[in-house]
Amino acid sequence: MAEPIIAGKSESSELPRVEDRATFIYIEHAKINRVDSAVTVAEAKGVVRIPAAMIGVLLLGPGTDISHRAVELLGDTGTALVWVGEQGVRYYASGRALARSTRFLVKQAELVTNERSRLRVARRMYQMRFPTEDVSKLTMQQLRSHEGARVRRKYRELSKKYKVPWKKRVYNPDDFAGGDPVNQALSAAHVALYGLVHSVVAALGLSPGLGFVHTGHDRSFVYDVADLYKAEITVPIAFAVAAEAEEGQDIGQLARLRTRDAFVDGKILKRMVKDLQMLLEIPEEEQIEAEPLSLWDDKEKLVPYGVNYSEVKSCP
Repeated sequence: MAEPIIAGKSESSELPRVEDRATFIYIEHAKINRVDSAVTVAEAKGVVRIPAAMIGVLLLGPGTDISHRAVELLGDTGTALVWVGEQGVRYYASGRALARSTRFLVKQAELVTNERSRLRVARRMYQMRFPTEDVSKLTMQQLRSHEGARVRRKYRELSKKYKVPWKKRVYNPDDFAGGDPVNQALSAAHVALYGLVHSVVAALGLSPGLGFVHTGHDRSFVYDVADLYKAEITVPIAFAVAAEAEEGQDIGQLARLRTRDAFVDGKILKRMVKDLQMLLEIPEEEQIEAEPLSLWDDKEKLVPYGVNYSEVKSCP
């Protein structure tokens, strides 16, 4: 019997850029394995083969078994793995994506640890939501008040447009079915958006925990970025799904599928990458590429890794 062909580890230059990938795939009650450079998903209806390098983020729901070889492949190709709960509304854990350079992470840390630059970035985030207003002089308290009023107006507008009753946002990850249809759809659509944002953040080598508006959570920055797109994408989707869903239909699944369809052309990925570079003051022409590991030096900043410095003569 012929030996199976094992695909070698891809070089970062061979991998699709994050904005050129598919968005996310949600899988539950299935077995995931690897064949060459693809993952196979086996469930009751059959087996599907998916090129690993084209997936941005894989959401693993309940009843999912994934092999070590599949995880190895997905890690090599830079696919973000996110383990989620039933209906995809609870985040459990995530795997490491392909990000070998810390240039962007260092920039993010510099900005978030200085109060003045942190406020500058936070204002820039709010400016994206209020393009016709000047928010450069507003305090964080004033910005939060503006945002709260904007979100309430959006909910009222969509409630009227889709003729769906709306009271308030209620989210209980331990009782997804206990929410009304709009809240169920909001929860499912938002989690799908979080998964996509998390994959982009990881792919760029940024920290999901170093937030500028949100703080104290291991995904604070994910929530910062996701909030930029909710009013435009996931909130309208949730109200539309709640209005169109028939009795007995799976609201969570409908919201995830509709969110996936909104992301399928890849434009949101390209936009997220550009928005993140703008927010963090990173020149747009800088590319994500594999960089050699270096050692920090207080005089030369960076020196090569893998050198025996006991044999290197110091300058007088």
